Amino acid sequence: MHINPYGTYAVQLGVDLFNFPPNSAAELGRRCIDGGLVVDTVPTDADSTEAAAFLAEWVRVVDAETDEARADILNDLLARASAYPRLTNHAGDGWHMHYRDPNIPLGSVIRALVSVGTALHLTGRGMNRLGRCAAEDCVKVFADVSRTGRQRYCGTVCSNRDAVRRHRARASAG
Repeated sequence: MHINPYGTYAVQLGVDLFNFPPNSAAELGRRCIDGGLVVDTVPTDADSTEAAAFLAEWVRVVDAETDEARADILNDLLARASAYPRLTNHAGDGWHMHYRDPNIPLGSVIRALVSVGTALHLTGRGMNRLGRCAAEDCVKVFADVSRTGRQRYCGTVCSNRDAVRRHRARASAG
């Protein structure tokens, strides 16, 4: 199985932006840069609006009940977001693939990047490698990058809190 790092960082950016929505266009730009994206334009409020609308669509991929439904939703996002693959060295940091047209606004870049990254993540790691946190009081999403593919929680805080909750329930029942 080949795991594409492009998919990993892109799907993780989508997870991060969905779980912790940026409060401003400037924050969106900073978070994209922190997530590994080269931001070629000044982020605008329109970028923030477009990114938020896209992420509201993208989470349907996470919540899809079957692999086929997940693929159908993602294929629709890909058809509306990505362009033919092309080689680029736009940042001077080495040749790599882009799946979007050049010189598009940041909101459109996020749409293309996260859509393609999600597709690469799912096809490289498994169609079940996106999910919602299993903690009953959490609605965050995660991209499972674990070795075993059995991630159930968004992070260790929810995992530990749920383990304590289960332990206390067993202790009070016994």
